[in-house]
Amino acid sequence: MFVTFEGCEGVGKSTQLTFLKEYLEKTGQKALYIREPGSTDISEQIRKVILDPKNTEMDPITEAMLYAASRIQLVKQVIKPALERGELVICDRYVDSSIAYQGYARNLGADTIKEINAIAIKECMPDITIFIDLKPQDSWRKVQLEDRMEKESRDFHNKVYDGFVEEMKKSGGRIVAVKPDIDKKVTSRKIIEELIKAGAIK
Repeated sequence: MFVTFEGCEGVGKSTQLTFLKEYLEKTGQKALYIREPGSTDISEQIRKVILDPKNTEMDPITEAMLYAASRIQLVKQVIKPALERGELVICDRYVDSSIAYQGYARNLGADTIKEINAIAIKECMPDITIFIDLKPQDSWRKVQLEDRMEKESRDFHNKVYDGFVEEMKKSGGRIVAVKPDIDKKVTSRKIIEELIKAGAIK
């Protein structure tokens, strides 16, 4: 199965992915862990261009196309071959991030982003997406970091959040919201329960 994690900046995705990895290792379940953009040599190079804070003149369409280009490489080189081998694939961000960030926050429109990514993903959609449902103003991360996305305005990140929520409503249950608890292990248990319910893990 193909599992993705989504959410705004600083919601604790990395921490929760670490907890999930620990749980799967303890229970003898193997998985392939990847991130977007990245996880191939070409995709990692594209990531550097996208997130470089010096690239202030990047057009929103350029940004969307670069994410899609990185995604094509990842799908063809890593995700599809792993799924065909029957592996569990867990990805930190995927196409829902592009829809939220470029579609909603950059005002390109969700349909435009889906059209751009149609070649990239084809039938390679997640079986379940865990959306860590935390608004930007409630983010655990209180220090602004340095990549180009993290440096965007509060209004931008609010639009990202709204985009995730709207797409969740349209997803037919694929995107599952998990409200994070101040106790990160409680959040981890919630996520594991949702993945077990979906049949992604045991």
